[in-house]
Amino acid sequence: MNKRLIAERFSKAITTYPKEANVQRQIADKMIRLLTEHISSPCSKVIEFGCGTGIYSRMLLQTLHPEELLLNDLCPDMKYCCEDLLKKEQVSFLPGDAETVSFPAESTLITSCSALQWFESPENFFERCNTLLNHQGYVAFSTFGKENMKEIRELTGNGLPYRSRKELEAALSPHFDILYSEEELIPLSFEDPIKVLYHLKQTGVNGLSTQSGPGRKQENDSCSLKNHSKNDLPQRQWTRRDLQFFCERYTQEFTQGTSVSLTYHPIYIIAKKKKA
Repeated sequence: MNKRLIAERFSKAITTYPKEANVQRQIADKMIRLLTEHISSPCSKVIEFGCGTGIYSRMLLQTLHPEELLLNDLCPDMKYCCEDLLKKEQVSFLPGDAETVSFPAESTLITSCSALQWFESPENFFERCNTLLNHQGYVAFSTFGKENMKEIRELTGNGLPYRSRKELEAALSPHFDILYSEEELIPLSFEDPIKVLYHLKQTGVNGLSTQSGPGRKQENDSCSLKNHSKNDLPQRQWTRRDLQFFCERYTQEFTQGTSVSLTYHPIYIIAKKKKA
C-alpha cells in the first residue's frame, strides 16, 4: 500500500466525495442500523478510523451519543471536512495511519465504514484493537470483499488485496466473538465506461494512475489493462487509444441493457471482545 498516494487521492476528492459517494452513504446508513441493534447507547468512548469527510461520523454522534468521539484519517485535510463536528466538546481529530497511530486505551467501540480495505494488515490491527478496548468493548466495521469493482479488476488484472468475509472472521475470532456478519453485492449502472472512471475519481478511488498505463503493474486500485495486445506494451501513461480500448472492452463485457455496470461488495461485521 502506498499510503501517501492514497491520502493524496482522497484529498483531491474532498469536494466531490459527498455528492458522488452514494454507495458509501448507503453502507453507512446500514452500519448505523446494525450498531443500534447490537450495541447499547450511549456509547462512552468511540474511535472511528478512516473518517473521511464525516458521513458516518455524523451518524455515530447523533445515534450513539458518545461521551468521547475520536475521529482519525490518513489524510490530515479531512479535519476541515469535519469542522462542524469538531466544534462539539466531545469530538476530536487525530490524523495518521490507523495501523500505527497511537489511539487511547479503554475505548468502548472502534469502528469504521469503508476504510479497512486500505490496510496492510487487518489481522494485526484486530489484535491491536483487542488491547485498546475495555473488557466489554466492540469492533464494528464495513469493508469490501473480493467481488468489489470486479469489472475493473477483470479488465486490468490488478486491484486491492480484498479479504473475504470468512478471512475477516477468522482474523477476528482469536480475540472477538462475532455478533453479526453479512455481505452483499450492490450493482451500479452508468451511462458509459467514462462515467465509471469519473465516479471512481470523484470518490478518491481513481481507476487510472497518472504514473502508469497499460502494461505496468500498479498500486492500490490503479490498474493496467490486461491482454491489451499480443505484444508487451510500453510502461507509460494511458494514451487516448488506451482509454478507447478500455472503454470498448468495458462496453463489450459489462453492458446491461443500455448501461454498463460497476459492482460494490460490502461486508458488515460487528464483534465483541472475548471475556478474559
